[in-house]
Amino acid sequence: MTDCARFESFTSRRQFLSRTGLGLGALALSQLEANAASLGSAHHKPKAKRIIYLFQSGGPPQHELLDPKPLLDERFDEDLPASVRGNQRITGMVSGQSRLGLQPSLYGFTPSGSSGLQIGDLLPHTQKIADDLCMVRSMHTEAINHDPAITFLQTGSQQPGRPSFGAWLDYGLGSSNSNLPSFVVMTSVPGEGAAGQGLLARLWGAGFLPSKHQGVLLRGGQDPVLYLGNPSGMTRARRRRMLDSLQELNRQQFASQGDPETEARIAQYEMAFRMQASVPELTDLDSEPESTWKLYGEDAKKPGTFARNCLLARRLAERGVNFIQLYHRGWDVHGGLTKKLPMLARETDQASAALVTDLKQRGLLEDTIVIWGGEFGRTCYAQGPARRDAYGRDHHGRCFSLWMAGGGFKPGFEYGKTDEFGFNITENPVHVHDLHATLMHQLGIDHERLTYRFQGRQYRLTDVHGHVVKDLLA
Repeated sequence: MTDCARFESFTSRRQFLSRTGLGLGALALSQLEANAASLGSAHHKPKAKRIIYLFQSGGPPQHELLDPKPLLDERFDEDLPASVRGNQRITGMVSGQSRLGLQPSLYGFTPSGSSGLQIGDLLPHTQKIADDLCMVRSMHTEAINHDPAITFLQTGSQQPGRPSFGAWLDYGLGSSNSNLPSFVVMTSVPGEGAAGQGLLARLWGAGFLPSKHQGVLLRGGQDPVLYLGNPSGMTRARRRRMLDSLQELNRQQFASQGDPETEARIAQYEMAFRMQASVPELTDLDSEPESTWKLYGEDAKKPGTFARNCLLARRLAERGVNFIQLYHRGWDVHGGLTKKLPMLARETDQASAALVTDLKQRGLLEDTIVIWGGEFGRTCYAQGPARRDAYGRDHHGRCFSLWMAGGGFKPGFEYGKTDEFGFNITENPVHVHDLHATLMHQLGIDHERLTYRFQGRQYRLTDVHGHVVKDLLA
């Protein structure tokens, strides 16, 4: 029997640390050992080396772009049947409406490529690459509002604070290019109108992983990475000497305190030094031939546009960057769908298709996964009155569509089905956790084994959920 009266009392902080130092050190070592097995190696032979994620922030309407529903035209402005809606919650933007009138699309669809994939006529360039696309029409999420839905797609949790997808991959696989980060982020906004939902840096953050795994934001304009350049009078040789001295001080601090963030700081200083040479070369597009500009379109000549970012994404892929995240804002169309959607489609369609085509021509598509999609879809009923010529659609997470290309996914393939209203999934649902598990599988990672110990438990991107959707894989 344990004598509960036997305990030690400490009269000073120094005494406490001296008596418990071994225990704390063992605890820290056990955590390092638990996490070390997840670093820098694949669990099985990968089919892909990198991901380029073309995230359309705001919720693209699948009924106009990727999932045709002709029944909506036949039953224009009829009430959404209660048997179809079930207990699905709706947002506050339509909860005050007296009725939910079915809303057909103003825009047509065309069977495209030899595969015959139905793709909206607002996306004529995407129609041309139909035979390269793996179309998933049965995605679903648990979130109904933008911030938790975007956070869910990017981190595997609706709650802020978890590591982003790219940070997990950087932690799991490391870098293929010592002169560039393995996780790069670029953002763009519509050329007209409001930018829409904002994006927070935590979406590409490291969460509780070491901070060196966070994404590096590459900006448009003359200064792609803030504070990267040397100030006037600072030569590269002097910068090197300063970093060497600073590194020695940081190593002394790490030896005395053992804080892993000290090592992360050393690594980030060194990466910034190397990026001083690599980033200007990356963003100098003067060597690109005229055929490239014709492929990506005139917008690619304008820094900060989605088209320009797609071209930079190809250059990053060529240089071995593992996770390239593009965000294009503005897709929160709501009541202005028919005004905003054609413009958004023009800004993203040609460049998205050009990226797939360009990668394929260079032999990079077979080991690069390109993803196009948003955080959720849009309703089959109108936000406001149902009308033929001008209408809106609200948020809908119960089913939405996205496409992938390359990286071992089946080309010219359609997966999952929704009902004739486009409200519920009827075949082969794919949850957000399933998507993450499948993408990681293609990169050689077992999503159940890539874990990080934090606050006493093992965390992973897919939490305790997710399964690999093998039917999507070639």
